[in-house]
Amino acid sequence: MPADYSLVLREQRHLKWRALDPLEHGLMILCGVAITAFSVLVLCDVVTRAIGHPWLWIQEATMTFFIYGIFIGVAAATRRNDHLYLAVLAEALTGNKRLFFELFNRLVVLGVAVCMIYFGYLNVLDGFKSLRMPSMTPLASLYAAIPLSGILIALFTIEQMVNGCRNGFPDINADERRKSL
Repeated sequence: MPADYSLVLREQRHLKWRALDPLEHGLMILCGVAITAFSVLVLCDVVTRAIGHPWLWIQEATMTFFIYGIFIGVAAATRRNDHLYLAVLAEALTGNKRLFFELFNRLVVLGVAVCMIYFGYLNVLDGFKSLRMPSMTPLASLYAAIPLSGILIALFTIEQMVNGCRNGFPDINADERRKSL
């Protein structure tokens, strides 16, 4: 992928591996498709019910697109560092204190990712045991988004931790000082 089309900000490039750029790009597209499909299907559901001919399958499809859109979006936001996390304190610090809090924040996110992988996997296994009526689709097809998202979040968090330790985390205060000079 040419550098001109990269989704990674120049200021964040030192925290990212170029090999994962196509994955991020794909996740952004999938998230957009899923959320768009969710919105269109909700509109179709409302219209078909209003005219008295509801589509019975549409709620299941809507739920699937919503769940996958959300969990794919969480993984993409982790790579882009656009998610909400414990960043305010770390951004105010420099040096070893900054390194400690940046790593601590990412360890918290990594812990959540590991929980998503483990408990999501248990939910997937449990989801094969029950079918929803009238659908014959196992709940596991919906639950699969949770451990998949956890794996991606863990991968992107480890990427940022490794590259942050190697290359340093961005020093917001230094950037602001340079602009004021």
